[in-house]
Amino acid sequence: MSDIPDRVIAIIAEQAVLEPSDVTMSSTLEELGIDSLGLVESIFAIEEEFDINVPFNANEPTESDFDISTVASIVAGITKLVKEQS
Repeated sequence: MSDIPDRVIAIIAEQAVLEPSDVTMSSTLEELGIDSLGLVESIFAIEEEFDINVPFNANEPTESDFDISTVASIVAGITKLVKEQS
């Protein structure tokens, strides 16, 4: 599971058209230039990569139980979902 942060950063970097080294754990998606469509694409890519279902409402992202405020919070949420699944 230790590679979850690296895999998430790679997905987010790809969506933001950045190098993974440009994405930090404290980065927000807004800071990285990811808009709402990029966010949805990122969630789909993450779900596919980890074979999980992210509890995310694209129409109400702030109402979701899944915290998307920073890269670190996304990694924490995914780590939790992966653990629950196994």
